[in-house]
Amino acid sequence: MESITMQRMLEIQRELQDKYQWMDMIPENGHKSILWAVSEIGEVIDIVKKCGHEAVMDDPETRKEFIKEIVDVMMFLMDTSLCFNITAEEISKTYEEKHAYNMTRWD
Repeated sequence: MESITMQRMLEIQRELQDKYQWMDMIPENGHKSILWAVSEIGEVIDIVKKCGHEAVMDDPETRKEFIKEIVDVMMFLMDTSLCFNITAEEISKTYEEKHAYNMTRWD
């Protein structure tokens, strides 16, 4: 399977929001998606805490659940991006810039 693009991730989230209309994708609701992302990060942490990092690496079922929770975090971050009308191009550009900065940050 080919890796998913940032643009496709945003499209998927827009499709879910359009279908279920959980909330309006407006800046005033952006904090809600951030809070849900933080909640999902807690679920990621719980798997490592309860099962251990070895199980994440070696047990297929634990690994599958771990990855599902990581994806949940990413989905809520995509919702946050939709609320603030952040484009795939903006995310990509900023990600590359942040990487370049981090590559020299501690030199």
